[in-house]
Amino acid sequence: MGLFGSESKFESSVKQIPYAQQAVYDNISDLTNLEKVRDRVPEDKINDFKFDHDTVSLNVAPVGELKLQIIERDEPKCVKFEAVQSPVPFNVWVQVLPVTETSSKMKVTVKAELNPFIKGMVEKPLQEGVEKIADALAQVHYV
Repeated sequence: MGLFGSESKFESSVKQIPYAQQAVYDNISDLTNLEKVRDRVPEDKINDFKFDHDTVSLNVAPVGELKLQIIERDEPKCVKFEAVQSPVPFNVWVQVLPVTETSSKMKVTVKAELNPFIKGMVEKPLQEGVEKIADALAQVHYV
């Protein structure tokens, strides 16, 4: 048990992607590719959406400023992110596994240190958020 409470894990459902594992990995491991999804970002919920090769920052209502950094790349199957600026410490894993030579599957996992009070407030929105992230990533054209 950490300083902030116990670790909570939120997983998306597995998303089928009609692109090869390597193409998907190449895109998610370089955050400059977020330019492809900029038009899908809900501006009523997210502001100040900025990114470079290794980091992404955004202002999420009502949470505030979030900044994530890639801390591990396990080519071609996983990219791990860590919150460097956030109200609560958390990590995000995006896992990509091959299905065929031209298709793959993806799952998004978030692990966060949450005390019981905070967990009760954020559990449902966090689970929905993880699913929305996975849905958005599944709809990207990975070419």
